[in-house]
Amino acid sequence: MKKLSKSGKLFFVLFFCLIVSAAASGKDITMTILFDNYQHQEGLQAEWGFSCFVKGTEKTILFDTGSDGDVLKSNADKLGVDLGEIDAVVLSHLHQDHTGGLTPVMRVNPGDTVYMCQSFPLSLFDLVAENNLVPVSVKEPVKICRYVFSTGEVTGPVNEQGLVIDTEPGLVIIVGCSHPGIVKIVKKAKEITGKNVYLVFGGFHLPQTPEAEIANIINELKALDVTKCGATHCTGDKAIQMIRDAFGDNYVPMGVGKVLKVKARTVNSKKKKAESKL
Repeated sequence: MKKLSKSGKLFFVLFFCLIVSAAASGKDITMTILFDNYQHQEGLQAEWGFSCFVKGTEKTILFDTGSDGDVLKSNADKLGVDLGEIDAVVLSHLHQDHTGGLTPVMRVNPGDTVYMCQSFPLSLFDLVAENNLVPVSVKEPVKICRYVFSTGEVTGPVNEQGLVIDTEPGLVIIVGCSHPGIVKIVKKAKEITGKNVYLVFGGFHLPQTPEAEIANIINELKALDVTKCGATHCTGDKAIQMIRDAFGDNYVPMGVGKVLKVKARTVNSKKKKAESKL
């Protein structure tokens, strides 16, 4: 067998290091807003509600389903999103504008898991089971897959759960309407992981909230070391503008068709980091 020359060995080593470096850098987690009452991309239908498609984690996840299944599927098709790829559905809370689009998802995804707050009516659990999906009742924080978990059911005027993804730059928190309070949900995510928040986005439910109170909420989010923020859906135009002004370049515009990419965490085989307290 012919031996490699010194230059050949050097090339091999450099090539191997390049491959290892690329693998260690982590792939992107892609989050696509499929349903929102604000429009980010022309040609898509904006309706009242919220839904976000998450790909690049161990499981492909749909967070909320909007209010209309036909609109959800139409927007997904136009964005090149295959609803058949979904492995798990997370419903933030019971309101129709977050659960109404579940039907087309159930049709194409038998065997998928649907995470619902424990306070949801038994009739919805039965409906999910009757459509050959697996309903999971969520009370405490629960791991959905590697680096992805639910905050658990956060109590408020309407109980709600948020979706948390542990990424390379920090936590990404996706919320539906934040009825218990966006600050309360962010605090819960940080308590579970002990990590800082890179990005929080979704509905913050502040349309009737006085400006002074909105300012306090913004200050609390900053005190919690939230780096980036994207408010949409039920937040209210005035609150969105205040959040945009406060976060400046770290404000992330939202709307149906918005695609966000964040670098995934890598798995260190030699020295595994604690994924969470779950």
